[in-house]
Amino acid sequence: MHANFSNSLLRECGSKDIYAQVCEAFAPLVKEHIAVYGADNHLRLTGKHETQSIDKFSYGVSDRGASIRIPIATVENGWKGWLEDRRPNSSADPYKVAARIIQTVKSVADYVEVLVKSNGRQK
Repeated sequence: MHANFSNSLLRECGSKDIYAQVCEAFAPLVKEHIAVYGADNHLRLTGKHETQSIDKFSYGVSDRGASIRIPIATVENGWKGWLEDRRPNSSADPYKVAARIIQTVKSVADYVEVLVKSNGRQK
């Protein structure tokens, strides 16, 4: 299982910088995400065969070996779209996966909302 996700920020921002901020928010939380991404993920997330190593984090456009892949369609649509977390496995509880992703993304969305209100729209 992979987890495709978006929210109004990702669908409307039109900003590569905001996408980078969202992706970077996952970096310090690798263990917290892996904890709910399914049993025995260490057997699958080896850094080989189009996976990132279980203890590392990366993201990239159309990068099937990254932890989070930014679909090319998102870039082609002016940085409006979704992201794909490639780490959850088929035994993961989708509700726990979604809850963890929402918690991480919401921290960035709340921060950006404060910036927009104080400085105007960020691009």
